This record gives sequence, C-alpha cells and structure tokens, in this order.
Amino acid sequence: MKDKRILYVSSEVVPYLAENEVSLMSYDVPKMINDQGGQIRIFMPRYGNINERRHQLHEVIRLSGMNLVVNDLDMPLIIKVASIPKERIQVYFIDNDEYFKRKATFADEEGVLYPDNDERAIFFAKGVVETVKKLNWVPDIIHVHGWLAAMLPIYMKHYYKNEALFSETKIVTSVYGQSFDENLDLEMINKVKFDGVPHENIADLETPNYENILKASILHSDAVIIASENVSPSLTKFIESSGKPFLPFATKDAFAEAYTNFYKSMGL
Repeated sequence: MKDKRILYVSSEVVPYLAENEVSLMSYDVPKMINDQGGQIRIFMPRYGNINERRHQLHEVIRLSGMNLVVNDLDMPLIIKVASIPKERIQVYFIDNDEYFKRKATFADEEGVLYPDNDERAIFFAKGVVETVKKLNWVPDIIHVHGWLAAMLPIYMKHYYKNEALFSETKIVTSVYGQSFDENLDLEMINKVKFDGVPHENIADLETPNYENILKASILHSDAVIIASENVSPSLTKFIESSGKPFLPFATKDAFAEAYTNFYKSMGL
C-alpha cells in the first residue's frame, strides 16, 4: 500500500474518545496502512467531550472560515488538527459550536439522541469534503466508519458528483453492529433532498433508523466491509444482495491482511 492515499472518515476514533468497535478500528486500520507506507488522513467530529488541551488540538485558520448550508441555514465550519502521539498520524476535526460543542457524542445524559443528529451528519459529510478540497489532497479510497459518517457516500455520489478531484476515488463503508434504536428526525430525508439528492436514491431515509441510514450509505458506496460480528441478519443479507463487493467479518488478528487485500482488489 506504499504511497496509496486513503482518507478515513469516522464518527469516533481512539485516543480521542472511549474504546469501542468503531473507535478502535478507526485507529487500527489507518495505523496499519501508515505502517505500510501509505498516505493517510483521518477526519472525525470535534465533540465537546474531547479534551483539546490534553490532545493538543489547534485550529487551522487557513482551512476554517467557510460556511456550510444545512437545511437552508448557514453554519460556520471550524477545522482543528492534532497528531496521534508516536504514530505521525494527523487527525482533522470538523467543528461547529451549534452542532458539536455539547459535552457528549450522540445522546444527552438520559441517553436520548440529540434531535439534530441528522443535521450534524450532513454538516460532517460536507465539512470533510470541503476541507479535503482545500487541502487539494486526492484520496484513492475514502473509508467510512460509524453511522454519523454515513452521509458521506450519499453526498459524494450526488452533491459532489461533478468534482473532478474525486473522479477516481472509491468509497468503502464499514458496517458495525446497531448502536441506537430510535429514529433520527423524520425530516431528515427532506434535508438531504434540499441538497439535490433524488428521493428514489434515499427512500430508506423516510424512516431514518440505524439500519436504514446504513442501507442508504451502502447503496452509494463502491464496496462494503462487515466490520462487526454483531451486524444484524437483515443488514447482512442486504449487503450480500446489494451487488457491491464486500468483505466478511475478519477477526482482530486477521483483519490486516484481509483489509489490505480488499483494498488491492479495488484496483490499488
């Protein structure tokens, strides 16, 4: 994988958030590619429970300052960056006071999902792409982890479909076990349609639960990785019948070779 460019877009990454399947794999996979000589970038949201001083985050003024439109509202984009100690891996943080300042990731103290999680996902997807455009860094593969990042494949295939920068870029989505049971805002589909995405391409978002959000993401991806043993049978069946190349679940001690070979099978 030497010199191959892979952009990792994740809702959670260690060491900035607690360890779980998504946050661990969002660190382990980029580290593996970095160790093989690949060029990587990691993007994640800058949640308010990330300790900026401890992790030495700092704002990148030249990348910040633009506004992104979400559901007809202008929302300022702030970009911060940090380096994972000892790994020479840079992590970019998508920030906005309205969406990410609160002191938790996806839900309040009672475990109730934030009512604007759908808008946070849209903002995150747009923020990643706009920042990569400013960096003028062309990824061979964009690898998506976690449901809050699941809008990125949809926006890449519609909203940013005419961006020459990404004309050769392939999108891989990793699918993990279900992490919430409720629906996001039922207006989510209309907020995505506002950005010119046709209804028939995102019909699953009429009921924006975890599984349907992932289905919409899978349909707009070029390949899929089953990243958890706990993916539901119905979602697994959907992946298998989607016609997309997919990688079955690989254990911790086997994922490195499996993921590398899977990337290579996509023409790298």
